[in-house]
Amino acid sequence: MNDPHPMTGRWETIGRVARGDGSIDWLGHVTGSACVVPGDPTSASVEVLVTGRDAANRSLIGRGVLDIASPTPSIRFDPEPVLGLGSLGAFDENGVSYPCAVETDAGTRLYYTGWMPTVLTPFQNHIGAARRAPDGTFERLSRAPLLERTDADFLSLGSCCVLAAGHRWLMWYTSWLAWGERPEDPKHTYVIKVATSDDGLAWDRPDIVCIGIEQPGEHSICRPTVIVADGAYHMWYSTRGDAYRIGYAVSADGLQWDRHDHLVDVGPLNHWDSAEQCYPHVFERLGELWMLYCGNGYGREGLGLARFVRRMR
Repeated sequence: MNDPHPMTGRWETIGRVARGDGSIDWLGHVTGSACVVPGDPTSASVEVLVTGRDAANRSLIGRGVLDIASPTPSIRFDPEPVLGLGSLGAFDENGVSYPCAVETDAGTRLYYTGWMPTVLTPFQNHIGAARRAPDGTFERLSRAPLLERTDADFLSLGSCCVLAAGHRWLMWYTSWLAWGERPEDPKHTYVIKVATSDDGLAWDRPDIVCIGIEQPGEHSICRPTVIVADGAYHMWYSTRGDAYRIGYAVSADGLQWDRHDHLVDVGPLNHWDSAEQCYPHVFERLGELWMLYCGNGYGREGLGLARFVRRMR
């Protein structure tokens, strides 16, 4: 993978495919970060894992089905979550979110972000892992986080994307650099780093920043989603300044990345995503690229679907 070329094209918004209306307890009124469970690439029926929030504003992960070929696609949700809160005192006692599903020889594995409240800062995040049980729910592989704290990652670890290619696993994850200490500081600062593994469970972290703070006004970058196409790695992510926007980068090896945020064009905008577009998840189906993403208020106004339309070079 030498001299990778960025994808050129635009994301054509299909429309809003879900919005929490309070009728499902785990979903509440927020349709947050989502991912697609790998499946038949020729099927228009897509299994989706979605972050919702209950009446106590705690994140939970539930399941739905989406027909991307429908003229008016909409997710049909199950009434119960597939992954609930962790044990009292655990790293995910107050919420689970940002799902990333990977197929392994042993079945579907789910990587997720756990939430716990803290004293001097509002919360901490860490990454957990679970496996799909016979009943379709997910059971934790461990009650402890997947990645321990290190001197380089000593605060929080957030949303991640995991790809498995044979015996080489790659994880791109959010690493917190700082909490704001003065009123004029950003609330928090975080970037995207990379880890490698032989089995997707024991990870080596070389402290490489893949997507750092570069653009004027931005202070936080999170929720990576990565695919391999056209002989290169392609990443979409959320970049945050006054509001979240979707960024894009390309890499030859998955470690060193070149940003091309100016190439991201998601539209036309609607009332539900006109102020904010965030938490992208890109997947391949029916020979095309699709993106699930959240609209205004981190998904309070819904989850959208877009299709990639390539430009000819």
